[in-house]
Amino acid sequence: MADLIRIFIAVELTDSVREQIARLEQPLRKEGAKVGWVKPENLHLTLKFLGDVQAARIDDVVEATQEAVQGIEPFILSFSGLGVFPNFKRPRVIWIGVAEGSDSLGKIQRGLEERLSQRGFTREEREFSPHLTIGRVRSQRGIGGLVSKLEKTEFESEKIEVEQVVVMGSDLRPTGAVYTPLGICRFF
Repeated sequence: MADLIRIFIAVELTDSVREQIARLEQPLRKEGAKVGWVKPENLHLTLKFLGDVQAARIDDVVEATQEAVQGIEPFILSFSGLGVFPNFKRPRVIWIGVAEGSDSLGKIQRGLEERLSQRGFTREEREFSPHLTIGRVRSQRGIGGLVSKLEKTEFESEKIEVEQVVVMGSDLRPTGAVYTPLGICRFF
């Protein structure tokens, strides 16, 4: 069987935005809810999740990604607000919203869907909703305090300039995911 690599395409964050999010999470973690919090170094904004891809196809993915970002101008990205999927009654994913940069992210994401589908990759059925996943709820027990705190918490990140996207490999380990850049696709 061919080697498979779990792949996604993402915008990476600056260290200072990661630190802002880590500070935001501290009081949320104290609520004691069973949440798998994303490690600050693993925070990123996913544009397209491909799942397991044959290692021999990585060049295809990088090439499609580079084509998708051709003509994209560098843009400002910032984050604000907290939310959950699917809703506050039964939260499963805790996220931070995009304040600035949604249009450019959407344009890149549509380009990725187009270029990757031309190469035989499956299109995403759900509408693209740019966000940063910061936690995954593991149990609904004891979640009330966290939900209450989330609803009252405000967040605004500093602005970052986005000039590239990254094709990332993800190795799932018992200690958490380890991400490895497989291709950096700069805007021209």
